[in-house]
Amino acid sequence: MSPLKIKSGTSSHSAYDLRDPNAEIIEAHTLAIIVDNEAGVLARVIGLFSGRGYNIDSLTVAEIDHTGHRSRITVVTTGTPAVIEQIKAQLGRMVPVHSVHDLTVEGKSVERELALIKVNGTGEKRVEAMRTSEVFRASVVDSTLESFVFELTGTPEKIDAFVTLMVPLGLEEVARTGVAAIARGA
Repeated sequence: MSPLKIKSGTSSHSAYDLRDPNAEIIEAHTLAIIVDNEAGVLARVIGLFSGRGYNIDSLTVAEIDHTGHRSRITVVTTGTPAVIEQIKAQLGRMVPVHSVHDLTVEGKSVERELALIKVNGTGEKRVEAMRTSEVFRASVVDSTLESFVFELTGTPEKIDAFVTLMVPLGLEEVARTGVAAIARGA
């Protein structure tokens, strides 16, 4: 008998299908946090994550109201539903935080990321890099005889796919902004 207590040859299913159905799953959530734009606020928000062992997959920050001195922090984080609720509750209790929105559960949202991708190559690899960039609608923002710098905007998955295709063509460097997201509709 195996450690899973399944007799050999009794199931054609993968062992991955034998996970505990009652176990909580890890989900990715995009949080939009409106905060006062003052010194130390970002450090306090990020400190909440690091102090409790929560992971941040993506982080973007920008001032959104110059007269009201408010900024928007967009965080993509992962955890069980209970952990996500705990993160939102703890963020909501912080003094410089005005609101916390979970764009993942509040309805449809638009998420985009900007990336600059440097690819070195000559000859056929250079031509193939240009063909691939056209398919992904990437713009060439810098070009030399040996390299390109592409600008690509899209979902994180689109950027990941483009980067994967550029690896065999001479991928040199990638710079990504992180996810910016906003709710759809009224």
